[in-house]
Amino acid sequence: TMPKEPAVLRQNILDTTAAILACGIDPKKCILFRQSLVPEHAELAWILGCLTNVPRLLRLPQWKTKRASQNNEGTVGLLTYPVLQAADILLYKSTRVPVGEDQVLHLELAQDTAQHFNKKYGEFFPVPKAILSEL
Repeated sequence: TMPKEPAVLRQNILDTTAAILACGIDPKKCILFRQSLVPEHAELAWILGCLTNVPRLLRLPQWKTKRASQNNEGTVGLLTYPVLQAADILLYKSTRVPVGEDQVLHLELAQDTAQHFNKKYGEFFPVPKAILSEL
């Protein structure tokens, strides 16, 4: 949600890809792709954003915390980031999502959004469940 220098962003993409491969992910057994090259993420985020009310997003603790750290000048991107996360999850019709405790409320937004969409337009998205990591 913060502007990045293009060269730094490109390097971060390469570094992240290298880290994923170094962890043992086998590209012969899974598909690796750059999410920003898939326009359906942004398209679904727009559709879901039209179904999400602003007061719900304003109540999310991550918004409150980051907005406070940015001198009350949080951006629209920061506010709507949880809707993009919901789109990322729902686009692939995910049924289980590994999350940390700090992301449970964002997953709940994805669950509520799936239920709202399904009620309005018919069963389409499964309602994803959290897989909480144990540290």
